[in-house]
Amino acid sequence: MTNGNPVNAARNLMKPEREVGIVGYGAYLPRYRLPGAEVARVWTGGLGGSPVKEKAVAGLDEDVITMAIEAARNALARAQIDPTLIRAVWVGSESHPYAVKPSSTIVAEAIGAAPNTEAADWEFACKAGSEALQASIGLVGSRMAQYAMSIGMDTAQGRPGDALEYTAASGGAAYLVGPMDEALAVFNGSYSFVTDTPDFWRRAEEKYPMHGDRFTGEPAYFRHTETAASTLMELMGSNAADYTYAIFHQPNVKFPERSAKTLGFKPEQYGPGLLANEVGNVYAGSCLLGLTAVLDIAKPGDRILCVSYGSGAGSDAFDLRVTDRIMERQGRAPKTRTYIARRTPIDYALYTRYRGKLRMD
Repeated sequence: MTNGNPVNAARNLMKPEREVGIVGYGAYLPRYRLPGAEVARVWTGGLGGSPVKEKAVAGLDEDVITMAIEAARNALARAQIDPTLIRAVWVGSESHPYAVKPSSTIVAEAIGAAPNTEAADWEFACKAGSEALQASIGLVGSRMAQYAMSIGMDTAQGRPGDALEYTAASGGAAYLVGPMDEALAVFNGSYSFVTDTPDFWRRAEEKYPMHGDRFTGEPAYFRHTETAASTLMELMGSNAADYTYAIFHQPNVKFPERSAKTLGFKPEQYGPGLLANEVGNVYAGSCLLGLTAVLDIAKPGDRILCVSYGSGAGSDAFDLRVTDRIMERQGRAPKTRTYIARRTPIDYALYTRYRGKLRMD
């Protein structure tokens, strides 16, 4: 029994008939950075501090589609497979450029996967990317596909002056899922946990999302994140000490740190994947981006726990084992911390222009 939810390994553990894993992965982050102190300067006169040091901001020529293409190309560079063999291209985001027109078809065309592939856009707030990843595991694991591409990417929105504006960032990651014998990391199992908990929402035609302030911690983030993680570990017969690394969704720095400590993880386990202080919250790509940073430094035999969170609300938890193939593939594409280091600070005025905060209609 975990958090009042009965655990039945045969019924609740998600594991495909055929073992599958990550064949290629890739990250992308725009170079522009808005310091949290700059947001505070404009709205509070510099008082109150900031939940992150700075956040990544998409430029005028960047959106979810362009960034998803870059991340997907990095994943393909690591996998080195023929893109025409990809049978699904799925893009998870809450900031798709079009209300009616898929991002996924453009990405599939750009990476050479079209036209003989399935394509779709996914939504589930900040876990849209991990939701697509769960589906990819099922598609490849059922042998309906040899490879499937799952992407979590966002140019997250925050109402001017709102708490979200400090952290709502741009960027994300792409994962190419394929058979175990080609994988650099194999999925041991996964588990998903959802409830109707409306901590964050945006109705149609509204420009900015709303949030339930402290309600977003309990019973939203902490209940779902910790239940998904603890339940998966119970189903796998593992505990925190069995994992080399643990990655959690990162709306800020404090939330994932608290959940990690509650679950028994130490800073050396969750620290390498905790990027929020440097890039902010990239929403649908948050925990997936953290996983890329961990895979960049992982070694064969490492075991990884990765847990997403999406408002509305739910979490996906993944248990992975790194294989011998990791070492040859890490250097085939830019590493995540290379993108983090490639930074150009901007002020609030330039951020306002880049993110279309001034509306002329």
